[in-house]
Amino acid sequence: MHILLVEDEAKVSRFIKKGLAAEGYEVDTAADGKIGEQKARSGDFDLILLDVLLPIKDGFEVLRALRSDGVRTPILMLTARSAAEDIVQGLDHGAEDYLTKPFAFNELLARIRSILRREGRSPTIHRLADLQLNTLTRKATRSGTVIDLTAREFSLLEYLMRNSRTLVTRQQLSKEVWGFNFDPGTNIIDVYINHLRKKIDQGSEKKLIHTERGKGYYISEKDLARGSTK
Repeated sequence: MHILLVEDEAKVSRFIKKGLAAEGYEVDTAADGKIGEQKARSGDFDLILLDVLLPIKDGFEVLRALRSDGVRTPILMLTARSAAEDIVQGLDHGAEDYLTKPFAFNELLARIRSILRREGRSPTIHRLADLQLNTLTRKATRSGTVIDLTAREFSLLEYLMRNSRTLVTRQQLSKEVWGFNFDPGTNIIDVYINHLRKKIDQGSEKKLIHTERGKGYYISEKDLARGSTK
């Protein structure tokens, strides 16, 4: 999931971006309403987190401009202004939800997941063979047994399952799961894949995570006969 965060307070922006990245979201940022609106018009985002009190162009102006021009990307307003008329104004102009600062990060995550589910942008359950991944509860199970995953392992598994039976390269994983490109010489992706494979496949007769040497990885109930190793 790709999120645009339009927030002028640098500390708040860094905090939200870091937290969302740890949950597996790809986050782009803008520090004023003008740049935020320009980025939002690209249509590349699944959700926009839009502060109200922004330099150059405030969040309400950005919201009205986007909606009047047919940009339908879901928008969650963020602001310290809690007056009922401000909330009504945001919702009446097309925002999907409104969150008042300060807020608990878990509440922000819950609001994001709720909006994405309503918009049909985030499937709740991914299944492959006897493996199940629930993006709402953040739980993974295999044959009914709960698998304990770190936040990064969960994000990695979710990306593999969203692209099941498809080879994904190390470059894709570094960009989509970690949010940046690793030095080609690093083995961090291999390390995480090995950790994930042990948790998912160890003790199971059917292996799901496969490696195609020198190219990348895929998750499938079948070895796709690419000369891969398990």
